[in-house]
Amino acid sequence: MRTGVIAKKVGMTRLFQEDGRHVPVTVLALEDCQVVSHRTADRDGYVALQVGSGVAKQKNVNKPQREHFAKAEVGLKQKVAEFRLESEDALLPVGSTISADHFVAGQMVDVTGHTQGKGFAGAMKRWGFGGMRATHGVSISHRAHGSTGNRQDPGRVFKGKKMAGHMGDRQRTQQNLEIVRTDAERGLLFVKGSVPGAKNSWMLVRDAVKVSLPEGVPFPGVVLDKNAAPTGPGPEADEPKLADQVEAADTVAEETAAAEAEAPASDENKEG
Repeated sequence: MRTGVIAKKVGMTRLFQEDGRHVPVTVLALEDCQVVSHRTADRDGYVALQVGSGVAKQKNVNKPQREHFAKAEVGLKQKVAEFRLESEDALLPVGSTISADHFVAGQMVDVTGHTQGKGFAGAMKRWGFGGMRATHGVSISHRAHGSTGNRQDPGRVFKGKKMAGHMGDRQRTQQNLEIVRTDAERGLLFVKGSVPGAKNSWMLVRDAVKVSLPEGVPFPGVVLDKNAAPTGPGPEADEPKLADQVEAADTVAEETAAAEAEAPASDENKEG
């Protein structure tokens, strides 16, 4: 079992395959995803890797956290998460930056995020209820969920009853999503389909637990050279970096589409 990464959801686009088919993908950006600390069996009772991502302002980080990041010689992080490991062989050096090449095209991953909040929703929108009858004495309460209780025994509403209430903003994990392409230079992951969460929200990307890893997956992982330029934004360039990543993803899609459009034209010229 390898470590996962923390990525930010940039948005959705599409990529063209070699056979001309287009694939809808979600673009995830690795913004300076670095190893912050280790959890070892001797000291902590379990093996895990603590990873941080993003750039936080100093006023938003308390002193113990600042010292924790300074000990690891990494910048202040917006998001920190732990990834459990089976053995200490899968640990990466503290302070190293995880590359997008940590994953390979074609492998399956599990993506965890917080779904978009919908506020207070009725039973029909929240649970898909059919509502009440449109006639035969029903008035005003056409979209009501109806009775929720039983008789005098048990004389109460059971916990977990499907009723109106707060919808969304729950942690959810989408399993077995395919990595279509990676871009280590720009720190981008292209994941097939949609992932839970809104734009600019943080995601945890792990190797799929229900599918075995394909051949060629690096172990324990791929880290960037310390002398290389950081993949994440600077403290004063958060929004422009996200815009560049969206533009870069669209550019990749347009270039692939143009190449696919030129291929049939060249074949026709040869036949003529």
